[in-house]
Amino acid sequence: MADVSEVEQVEAVTALAVERFGRLDVLISNAGVLSPNGRIHNLTTPDWERAFRINVLGAVNGIRAAVPVMRTQHSGSIILTASVSGLTAWSHAAPYCATKAAVIQLAKVAAVEYARDGIRVNCVCPGTFQSGIHAGLPHEAIEAIATKHPLGLGSADDLVGAYSYLASDASRWTTGSAIVVDGGYSAP
Repeated sequence: MADVSEVEQVEAVTALAVERFGRLDVLISNAGVLSPNGRIHNLTTPDWERAFRINVLGAVNGIRAAVPVMRTQHSGSIILTASVSGLTAWSHAAPYCATKAAVIQLAKVAAVEYARDGIRVNCVCPGTFQSGIHAGLPHEAIEAIATKHPLGLGSADDLVGAYSYLASDASRWTTGSAIVVDGGYSAP
């Protein structure tokens, strides 16, 4: 377990994986935090800072920890978890939307920077599905979110294919992509 906003902790987990397996083929940066519900002018600086520290800096720290190992191997796949919210606008969720949009752009920049090192960098943009990040939301809020997904709310199992593809050699010519798995949320 590591606090993704602390690069030393992410580096320690990465070093442990390399020690155990002798290499690092895939890094998935999947930490995320929602901000309090509120209009932009009502959110505090700490609300914004927490979202950036975990959602963006956490992804940056994953890249910083993985790249030195993957460069020596001249191979690797880094997969960041963004969100469909980084491609759409959600009222009362500006810090989350802005940070997930930043993660999408971070994947594109990192893809360009590390392609010649044999490292692919992509992201997955999930729609909403029941997970720990939604703990404490009222049932009515989850139902309202579900109505915006033509296929209904998904599950973590619905994301497996996207992550598996990006982690595998089948995606050897895919980098800088944002794969949307959102039950149709972004279609209309």
